[in-house]
Amino acid sequence: MRAIKLTRQEKAIEEDLLKGHYVSVGKKEFDEIAQVLEARKKDAVLNIRINKYDLEHIKQKAKKLGIKYQTFISEILHKVARV
Repeated sequence: MRAIKLTRQEKAIEEDLLKGHYVSVGKKEFDEIAQVLEARKKDAVLNIRINKYDLEHIKQKAKKLGIKYQTFISEILHKVARV
């Protein structure tokens, strides 16, 4: 039988699991979490034109936050859409 090779992230999750850092949740809470994740699923594509200087500033802000700029733009649009 071949050994399964885990990524660094998978190894960290496995270690945390063995240390008991994760806790079980009830069905109701699990369903609520699943519902929130489903609502946040990105299932549409948007192509837009934007000023290159604005895009550079957005990329810089996203980098400071440690996220990808497309994710950052998506979060901004999500917040505006919910207001």
